[in-house]
Amino acid sequence: MTIAPQRVVSLHYVLSDADDSVLDDSRARQKPLEYLHGHNNIVPGLERALTGLAQGATLSVTLMPAEAYGLRDEALVREVDRQAFPVDDLAPGMRFQTPGDDGPEIVTVLEVRDASVRIDTNHPLAGHTLRYRLEVLDVRDATRAELAKGHPLPPGTQPGEVDDRKMP
Repeated sequence: MTIAPQRVVSLHYVLSDADDSVLDDSRARQKPLEYLHGHNNIVPGLERALTGLAQGATLSVTLMPAEAYGLRDEALVREVDRQAFPVDDLAPGMRFQTPGDDGPEIVTVLEVRDASVRIDTNHPLAGHTLRYRLEVLDVRDATRAELAKGHPLPPGTQPGEVDDRKMP
């Protein structure tokens, strides 16, 4: 079976930056990535590169920023009220996940002042060229429940446990 929309893909990957410094390694964490192909669960360039591959395939791909987490947008660096943060001990470099217009977003603290905090809501990898080494472990058809949720579900999830709003 080949990778195509509506299929769940399991794979191992090593993610490196342009200098070949390893940023993430699923095998080292002993946790393969599982995603639903065609549902924007991974970066666009990676999804395109994986389309049509089958179990056992290996691939190395380099993604320019626009194909990965996008270009940096300086308009996403802004000042917010200090009271917007739930912790007292804020420091530059701290990251928080917050709800955004298009789903969760990562906020990086750049500078802490008395009454305000300068933050960056660009993805931490925005503007970076990324290199992936991939091994496709498994490809299977998604279940109706996974299609309804838009992502893979744990094995044994019963249909009654899933809100089926996306499916007729």
